[in-house]
Amino acid sequence: MWFWLSLVALLCWSGSDLFSKIGCRDGSDKYSHLKMVMAVGTVMGLHAAYEIFVGGTVITLQILLIYLPVSLLYIGSMTLGYLGLRYIELSISSPICNSSGALVAVLAIATGGASDYPPLALAAVALVCIGAIGLGVVDAREDESLRAARQEAGNYKYAKSALALALPVAYCLLDALGTFADNRVLEVLSTMVENYEDSANAAYELTFLLAAVLCFLYVVVIKRDSLVPKAELPKYTGAVFETAGQFAYIYAIADTQHLAMSAPIISSYCAASVLWSRLFLKEKLSWKHYGMIVLVVAGIFIMGVFDL
Repeated sequence: MWFWLSLVALLCWSGSDLFSKIGCRDGSDKYSHLKMVMAVGTVMGLHAAYEIFVGGTVITLQILLIYLPVSLLYIGSMTLGYLGLRYIELSISSPICNSSGALVAVLAIATGGASDYPPLALAAVALVCIGAIGLGVVDAREDESLRAARQEAGNYKYAKSALALALPVAYCLLDALGTFADNRVLEVLSTMVENYEDSANAAYELTFLLAAVLCFLYVVVIKRDSLVPKAELPKYTGAVFETAGQFAYIYAIADTQHLAMSAPIISSYCAASVLWSRLFLKEKLSWKHYGMIVLVVAGIFIMGVFDL
């Protein structure tokens, strides 16, 4: 089951990438990243309310506080990721951000030992990690003429800068720490409540709702910035995909025995994001991009067959 949940998270989060990029790429809106946090927090808050009051999910202050460090790592990484979308193409940002899965796999194998995984599983992890990291490397070292052609087709021009690359790298580090800590915290929650995955997800969503409220107070009340429905629609569409992906993700990584495989699969949603950026944002790809995507898909296929 972990494999299919990982694929659902992959597809939903790649959709979130696309619509988040559309909603955050306006350089004239300096609060677009905070508005994106507002959108995601609102949708997640509604989902949490449904799970608690209709689905009967158990949530207490203790659970909220135990899961709070993980929630803050995720929310912090996502906010930086949304900010980075203003300065860099999605086809560059997403692979760099989602190299975090490679870091998680290394941490899981380093702490648990590679002997717990058959050679075929380790090879699959290696393929996904190499593909995800390779996409970022290919984009970062791309020829300037190809970069210019891609930007011209998409009608968005970005200048190389340290900030443009630093933001997705910061996302990668924070997200890797969050994913690794998430698995450990879920083990603690499993001893406290029966459906601990639901409780953890609700805690995360309620914390994101609080972040959305704080962003609203800052952007709308303090800074008096307006919210334009047409500009906000892509953000809320991305938020729906983000929430659905998070729901699948929390169950996928709850399977501790397969964390070293589920994390790279989920993080490889950057491969789909790169394809969406080509189809919908007109960001062109080179044969090197496609080569890295083939590695990622091959690794995912092997993991699925291995689990069977």
